[in-house]
Amino acid sequence: MEIKKVAVLGAGAMGSGIAQVVAQAGYEVWVRDIKEEFLERGKANIEKNLRKAVNKGKISLPKYKEIVARIHYTTDMKEAVEDADLVIEAVPEVMDLKKQVFQEVCQYNKKALLATNTSGLSITELSKATDRPDRFVGMHFFNPVPVMALVEVIRGEQTSDETVNIAVEFVKSIGKTPVVVKKDVEGFIVNRCLVPYLVLAIDDVEKGIAEPEEIDATMLYEYKMPMGPLELADFVGLDVLYYASQQWSIVPKSKLLEEKFNNKELGMKTAKGFYDWRAGRPKIPKEKAGKYDGLRIIAPMVNIAAGLIEMGVADAKEIDTAMKLGTNMPKGPLEMADEIGLDVILAKVEELYKEKGYEILKPSEYLKKLVAEGKTGKKASEGFYKYEAGTYQNIRIEKLEGGIAKIVLNRPHRLNAITIELLDELKRAFGELEFDDEVRVVILTGEGKAFSAGLDLQAAGTDEVLNPPVAMLLAAKGQDVFTTIEKFPKPVIAAINGYAFGGGCEMALACDFRIIAKNAQIGLTETALGLIPGWGGTQRMAKILGIAKAKELIMFATRLSGEEAEKVGLVNKAVDPEKFWDEVMEFAKKLAEGAPIALRLAKYAINFGYELPVEVGQALESAYFGLVTGTKDVREGFAAFFERRKPNFTGK
Repeated sequence: MEIKKVAVLGAGAMGSGIAQVVAQAGYEVWVRDIKEEFLERGKANIEKNLRKAVNKGKISLPKYKEIVARIHYTTDMKEAVEDADLVIEAVPEVMDLKKQVFQEVCQYNKKALLATNTSGLSITELSKATDRPDRFVGMHFFNPVPVMALVEVIRGEQTSDETVNIAVEFVKSIGKTPVVVKKDVEGFIVNRCLVPYLVLAIDDVEKGIAEPEEIDATMLYEYKMPMGPLELADFVGLDVLYYASQQWSIVPKSKLLEEKFNNKELGMKTAKGFYDWRAGRPKIPKEKAGKYDGLRIIAPMVNIAAGLIEMGVADAKEIDTAMKLGTNMPKGPLEMADEIGLDVILAKVEELYKEKGYEILKPSEYLKKLVAEGKTGKKASEGFYKYEAGTYQNIRIEKLEGGIAKIVLNRPHRLNAITIELLDELKRAFGELEFDDEVRVVILTGEGKAFSAGLDLQAAGTDEVLNPPVAMLLAAKGQDVFTTIEKFPKPVIAAINGYAFGGGCEMALACDFRIIAKNAQIGLTETALGLIPGWGGTQRMAKILGIAKAKELIMFATRLSGEEAEKVGLVNKAVDPEKFWDEVMEFAKKLAEGAPIALRLAKYAINFGYELPVEVGQALESAYFGLVTGTKDVREGFAAFFERRKPNFTGK
């Protein structure tokens, strides 16, 4: 099925966000709402977001005009949907209202695939209001839509495989990451795990087990969560959690939450919830960390996730992907559980079930089975995941045809931000590929929409980074790994597919070649934080661009577009996004066809001789020249030249 026209029903925060990303992907979009003022507000939000993208260099002004021209607004349902190929409903979370909307859609359109953006209502029940339950699917976007990468694709009881596949491909086509929810369960994946986590934290406050700041400080500073559960509850809205507790059997009832709801203390939206928001985001004191047992809410989340596997809703990787992309958790709950130990998790869940008796705390049969089989996580080499010697958690190595290997930074939920673990894996990966005779060229790139956004400050801990001795060791660590890349005996291409800021830019500078997508951005941005580049950026950028230009770009923390980076000489080539990987692979294939020993010695002569006096550099060049003449590749090169054929270099 080819999708050309998409109708989005509802111009609120979610509807306008969905319309924006769909139009940016090249689709014609019709936005429908019941009042002109709602449409005008949605249109203003879309155009505001797009103007920001223009100002940041993410899109050009002509591109802005193209996108805006693809979005049409109407209060007429028939005009919006009659020839649409896909209809996405994004009206308020009221079952009867959504059913009414779909009944009206079916009067004017008999062909479209129908999707609902519900965050928790039954897909199966909603589909009953349509004339095509087999072509009805959940498509749960996350707020803010232009920023959040995840879309849960939820299968109803009658949703066909074809419908799910079409929905998945559509989600990919708009630059989002789909995770298929294979069964229509309360809360799907993210909210089923997240909402009880938040409400159980509220329950512990209600029962006097800990203060909000003690819980939040523990989760923020010890578990490296982006936000503590009470602060997050305020941010989400205590009314949202209250309604969830009334509608979903998986969410415990809370008297404290009900009191907050009745008193209109709903969190950030009313400036008061568990915290006072009048002065902005609350400051959580670090000294209160450790005064709460974080396993009291982590273990139940793991137990719920294990139940999803048990029910066949999703597998471990799908659950962790959804949780990382949907909540910005540094690690998925099942990854975290494997590190903690599933025996420890199970013991805590059993303890909590005895203490509180909530059904959601009843130990999962799948979790009990894993522990009974001795699969308790990393320490046992298997838990929710298998851990074989030499496996990677933060990167991925792909062996391609023609002597090309690809190292992919695989933390898309964090824009491939760099951690100590990632640095260690990079060093190990380059060590392995150095002695792999089948590999002649390495491509270094990032998963998702970023190359690498730099150091992961959340994972590293701000206080640790600002500790001088720790900061020096961190700088030395990165410098060592990036020097390994620079000295790697085979050509390394940085395929810059998205953001490359700070340490990500420094990583790219350590590579031999840099190819960037025109819509990507690159820069040493550390001075914007009051820092300086610490992983070789001050040295390598100066060598590549000259001292004056390097000072300018570093001191102004300049973010260059792909085309700007090519113009100043920071990258070898800037290419159109749709041709990016074709260009990268063509470049890599040409290198892979070259003489491996000659390429290695040429790289060494350039890298090591660059800063030496010319005479000394020439002496080094002479030595390498003499060395390379003794290789079989030289004889092959000469023979091919005289025989007028393409040489077949073997690296010997």
